[in-house]
Amino acid sequence: MSLPKGLAEEVAKNLVMVARLIDEDPEGAYGYSKVALRLASRVAAVREASGFAAYATQKYSEALAEFRAARRMTGNVELWPVMADCERGLGRPEKALEMAGAPEVHKLDKAGQVEMRLVAAGARRDMDQLDAAIVTLQSPELASNAVQPWTARLRYAYADALLAAGREDEAREWFAKAVESDKDGSTNASDRLAELDGVEFVDAFDESEGVDEDEDGDDLDDTDVESVESSETVVSADVDDDSADDIEGDER
Repeated sequence: MSLPKGLAEEVAKNLVMVARLIDEDPEGAYGYSKVALRLASRVAAVREASGFAAYATQKYSEALAEFRAARRMTGNVELWPVMADCERGLGRPEKALEMAGAPEVHKLDKAGQVEMRLVAAGARRDMDQLDAAIVTLQSPELASNAVQPWTARLRYAYADALLAAGREDEAREWFAKAVESDKDGSTNASDRLAELDGVEFVDAFDESEGVDEDEDGDDLDDTDVESVESSETVVSADVDDDSADDIEGDER
């Protein structure tokens, strides 16, 4: 709303492309975000979108700078968890844990607090503190039977931490719970559960499918193919000759 109409439309088009591509083509999304940033760097939504595009391409330093700029412009704390995760990406898990204990966390909504918990647990794992990571994830949200948008990811993270700690039976239980709550396929919990159960997936479309084989089961080489084709030609010729004889007999 702060931009002239023509410029606003151009910026909006680039932001739409960021949203469309960020999951399947992060680099493409990043390119569109740079265009939007060049056109309207003083718009908070542009800085936020640029931050997420940089985050998706693992440009954590750039992402953190954009998120900080967006937060200064709006005063919102919604980006606090992803900013902490950028600190993890930069190899500073201690800083992420410090942010997890900051007053800003109390201002987050429930989804933001769960996200912050996931980041803090990840930071603990970065520091090889597996038991602490497991304890960090233990929460009312994890124990609840209600399925929320964050439930599958929270259960998955808990199962993964349990497995890393060697608690395989418990991990299997929580991967199964993650599968139950993962309605939109946001995790690969079903694959992890299958691995624990010893299930091996085989590609139904094997590369060898469609290769001709002879009666003994051996692949036919080019010479064999030529022989088959020649035989078919001879048979065809014999049939034609016999048919011709029959026709001549009928005419006589």
